[in-house]
Amino acid sequence: MKKKTFKSACVFSLSPLALTLMSLPGHAQDDSASSQSADASPVVVTATRIEQRSFDVPAAINSLDQQQIQETARIEVNISEQLNRVPGTVVQGRESYAQEQQIIVRGFGARSQFGTRGIKLLADGIPAGTPDGQGGPGMFDLSSAQRIEVLRGPFSALYGNHSGGVVQVFTEDGPEDPTLTVQGMAGSYGTWKGGLKYGADSGSVNGIASLSRYSTNGYRDHSHAEKDQFNAKLRLSIAPDTRVTVLVNYLNQPNNEDPLGLTAEQMKENPRQSIAEATTFNTRRNLDNLQTGAVLETNVTERDVLRFMAYAGNRDNAGYLAIAPGTQNSIRQSGGVTVLDRDFSGVGLRWSHITDPLTFTVGTDYDNASEDRTGYLNFTGAIASPSARGVKGALKRDEKNSVKSWGLYTQGEWRATERLSASAGLRYTKVKFDSQDNFICTTSLVTAPGATPGTCSGSTTAITASNFNPDDSGSVEYSAYTPVAGLLYRLTPAINLYANVGRSFETPTFIELTYQADPNAAGPNLRLKPSRSNHYEIGAKLMLGNDTRMEVALFHIDTQDEIVVASNVGGRQSFQNAGDTRRNGVELSLDSRFGRGLSTYVALTYLDAKFKDSFNTCISVPCTTPTGVVDAGNKIPAVAPYNAYAEVAWNYAPLGLITALEFRAQGKMYVNDINSASADAFTTWSVRAGLEQRPGRWRLTEYVRIDNLFDKDYISAVAVNDGNSRFYFPAAGRNFLAGVTASYAF
Repeated sequence: MKKKTFKSACVFSLSPLALTLMSLPGHAQDDSASSQSADASPVVVTATRIEQRSFDVPAAINSLDQQQIQETARIEVNISEQLNRVPGTVVQGRESYAQEQQIIVRGFGARSQFGTRGIKLLADGIPAGTPDGQGGPGMFDLSSAQRIEVLRGPFSALYGNHSGGVVQVFTEDGPEDPTLTVQGMAGSYGTWKGGLKYGADSGSVNGIASLSRYSTNGYRDHSHAEKDQFNAKLRLSIAPDTRVTVLVNYLNQPNNEDPLGLTAEQMKENPRQSIAEATTFNTRRNLDNLQTGAVLETNVTERDVLRFMAYAGNRDNAGYLAIAPGTQNSIRQSGGVTVLDRDFSGVGLRWSHITDPLTFTVGTDYDNASEDRTGYLNFTGAIASPSARGVKGALKRDEKNSVKSWGLYTQGEWRATERLSASAGLRYTKVKFDSQDNFICTTSLVTAPGATPGTCSGSTTAITASNFNPDDSGSVEYSAYTPVAGLLYRLTPAINLYANVGRSFETPTFIELTYQADPNAAGPNLRLKPSRSNHYEIGAKLMLGNDTRMEVALFHIDTQDEIVVASNVGGRQSFQNAGDTRRNGVELSLDSRFGRGLSTYVALTYLDAKFKDSFNTCISVPCTTPTGVVDAGNKIPAVAPYNAYAEVAWNYAPLGLITALEFRAQGKMYVNDINSASADAFTTWSVRAGLEQRPGRWRLTEYVRIDNLFDKDYISAVAVNDGNSRFYFPAAGRNFLAGVTASYAF
């Protein structure tokens, strides 16, 4: 009842928001596009929480603008469309919308079994994940995004529980003229998308709303997906120095099919196939996510800014897995259907004092997520001959989980001289996990709903003194101080040199705490420790004339107690601490604008990520005790040694022609800790072209795009340490996209 009340209130609130947007009056504006010269370094806020040119920040941070996000002939559905052009950043997509995309920054986040972990995700300053570090980039609405900021390195530690970096998406403001935009596109594999966007500005009121529907049959068999998304932002100036911004985001993905991973032999046979079990058990996911938030900003004085943020939401998720009926029959097994109903909320308060030469910020934040998680058989009927697979059956799991995070931080910048600036910060973070097991089947106590005397719900096996489902309740708390410091030296007006150092920590997620490697062991894996990393980075930012900007960063990262996959089979993943790891890398980007509409962009990454200590892992099934040896010096799986992105674009203004050739390359990466199997290196090419017309108050754009131009077979994502050797998720072959966008300014 609580969930329905919350959702009804949020949906009801959309009506006045939409009415407000539709009623905004407009003002005449010339919105003609103008190319930005490369020396205009973008303004960013993620690194310091205060607006500042990225050129003057002593950290590796990239900002993708609205043109790069929305005007490159893309479907505007997946974050991988944009982030693979950022140095040090890779997005793995499993060609299945049942599995959210996996963002990897400097090798962190590579172990994630689904979605993104170890990377802080924010949408307009509001977390797009849970306090345990798990996030879903699928809620980012790219069709209304103004910019995306990617912060890498130690300064991201000031955002709390994660190791790799911060990815923050900012929603665009409404234009001065009330403007309605209609978008339609279609492509290979039965893919299509339609969208509407309306925005306007009226002095004290500014707003924008975006609504879209996406559908695809998918490159592989059994990979049909649909995605409905709504994103809105309404900003009210309630006083000359006070602004309130209201944000609403809704995401619905019903019955998105999952073809599952393939073995190397299956890849060679037919990369478009799904495994038989995917069809038999109708593997899929239903996702429904709604959240709303508000941000209040006020200038207390000319030098002091106070910001208060609050948000709340609900997430429903039902995943159907392919697990053998005999395995699901085990008393300890949680079944082939996982259902969660999660409520989440949080608040944040921040005060910034801006002076010359000293600027500093003090803030605190609190985030909470509470979920009911249940598991069921993925079939009905007898264990010996199960029928109606792909249907939720008897209850197998029932627990109440909560995770809370509280943080206090301060950071500041001191401009010591005209040439030298110093930045520093410190954060204290506490994360508490609590799990209450309501599904117990022992000889002395049975709390599992639906259980009969002597048996446990969803199992035909009798309860005995040695075969039972114990109380798996437990709680654990982690905390850490994470300091950072950096120096920036202005060698010349066009060359900035910087260095920074810091420490981050990353707790296990709830999913990683759920199971122990020994399937007979009771309770969650509370022995799992957080990983802690020491980051060191030096870099240079150069303006080469008025038309070229270059950035280079060299980094070294030592991690203690790296969390790795211990076993991954039968829908059950367990994790362990592997000792120490080391990451050494170089990142380079070069952005050049030439005359006659010609421009180029290059992003290169070299990364050596390896285990410093040897440890044991599971290499056979079943596995109660890891016995396989991972040698010191082995490469961290799912981390490629190099990544490259390059683009040559040409804009011919007299015809409104925009065209570009894109190149991407990735090195060979291992798929397990013992480095016995790998995904080969690959290179791909893409081409895009578009035409633009501006008759009167209209703006019309037609575009086409071809990805994987030479129809290469390659791996787009891997499942680390998969116990069935189904490591591989093939990328789509050559595919086409064509679309039209029409905007009218009233």
